[in-house]
Amino acid sequence: MKTRIIIFSVVLLFMGIMAINAQQQDERKNPYYKQGENSKLAVSNAEWKKVLSPKVYNIMREKGTEAPDTGPYVHNPKQGTYYCAACGHALFSSATKFDSHTGWPSFYQPLNDGSVTTAKDDSYGMERDEVVCARCGGHLGHVFDDGPAPTHLRYCMNGFALNFTQKNPNP
Repeated sequence: MKTRIIIFSVVLLFMGIMAINAQQQDERKNPYYKQGENSKLAVSNAEWKKVLSPKVYNIMREKGTEAPDTGPYVHNPKQGTYYCAACGHALFSSATKFDSHTGWPSFYQPLNDGSVTTAKDDSYGMERDEVVCARCGGHLGHVFDDGPAPTHLRYCMNGFALNFTQKNPNP
């Protein structure tokens, strides 16, 4: 039993490393990915399909989702900033990240008022608030009102919709 747990843990770690590496490769071929840029983007889905990986495209442009505990960053303990995987817009700080035990990275507030927007989502017979990148309009996840203080919100994000840049530990 211990051997299975160890093997499973190694496989999950390997999958996370591969996912982060794939996202970094996407950044290099994506001319719309610019950290620190805030101007709104108007890019067609056909163009996004050329520059995003199939998984990221499905999540961000077709409002898909990853299975719980399969995306990167759900268990990321590092300090830094989370960016939109499509356009590089700053979205969340690790200071507001918490373990929601849902299998997706969760935050109790966005980085600032211009980071994300919300829209009503009544798909699958549920009433939810969809969270989208304020710069490119890409689907990130959903926000729920069962989070911790001070906001009591839970921004439940798809890990593949995010990129992470670690804060320099030695400024």
